[in-house]
This record gives sequence, C-alpha cells and structure tokens, in this order.
Amino acid sequence: MPTISDPMVAFDTRLGRFVVRLFQEQSPISTDNLLQRIETGLFAGSTIYRIVNMKNQEDTVPAKIEVIQFGYPSDKPRENDPPPIAHETTEKSGLKHVDGTLSMARLAPGTAGPAFFICIGDQPELDYGGRRNPDGQGFAAFGQVVEGMDVVRAIYALGEKQQQISNPVPIEAVRL
Repeated sequence: MPTISDPMVAFDTRLGRFVVRLFQEQSPISTDNLLQRIETGLFAGSTIYRIVNMKNQEDTVPAKIEVIQFGYPSDKPRENDPPPIAHETTEKSGLKHVDGTLSMARLAPGTAGPAFFICIGDQPELDYGGRRNPDGQGFAAFGQVVEGMDVVRAIYALGEKQQQISNPVPIEAVRL
C-alpha cells in the first residue's frame, strides 16, 4: 500500500521525535490538509492536548478508544484557518485504524481540519461502520507512524483523569 513517493513528516516534542508516512494516494484530502498546515506555518504553537485512555472515558461511551490528539481543537477556530475538509472514510481509502495510525479528528463528517490523532493499539471502532461516532462514518485514516512509536507511547503515558491534559505537550517543530 505505501509508495516511495508518500510524504514523511517528523514531529519534534520535548519527549522526542516521531515520524509519520502519509498515504497521499489513498487519502489525498486529509494528506493535503496536513501538508498545507505545515507549509503555511499553521502548526506553529500547536500541542498534544488530549489523551484518551480507558480510564478517562464514560462507561456510557458506545466504544472506548485509546489515542493522543494534537494540533488545535476543532471547536476553537483561528484566524487564517482553512475551511473544514471533506470526510474520507476508511471504506473508501481501504486504510484501517491500527496501532500508530494517524487520522483526522472530527465532530460530524466534513468538519475535520486542525486536529489529528494517533491510535494507541488497534482501534477498529474508529473505522467506517465503527461505533465510536453515532453516524457510523468513522474517521479518516491517512498516515502511519514509522519511527518513534516509543515517543508516542511516552506521550500517551501522560494521560490524566480527564481527556484534556493539564500540561499540553508542545509540538516544537514539524518538518517534511
């Protein structure tokens, strides 16, 4: 599935670096969204601000997940933010939410843009038809951590009783 031309992006944090391969062919809209945000400097000042673990989700959630979320919260639009992007389902892309998958955070389909997450472990409830979101459309997977999953897991270990962490982890640099 990956091709030699797939872009690679390095994210530097105080806990170390992780590198993600983006699947341009399978998920061009989501990939272009991230690349545009990097190229225009819209990632400056972004953080890893949310860690979802098994302990900080209500028992009433239809499907518990484990992820770290970064970028900017979707509910806090910023000046110069591009508009939200179309939803690329895993049914169409053929990608799955497995350990280390990079995906678009969203509320309803077509609302994704400034927030991204990485799966900790396999998360099939985030795929098309999964129960995490009541609309059944899942989330748009578009990349895979290829280096530094130990860093991602170290960040995940910072999870707290609430999902929004009290000491967000700054993304110090992002490079293609």
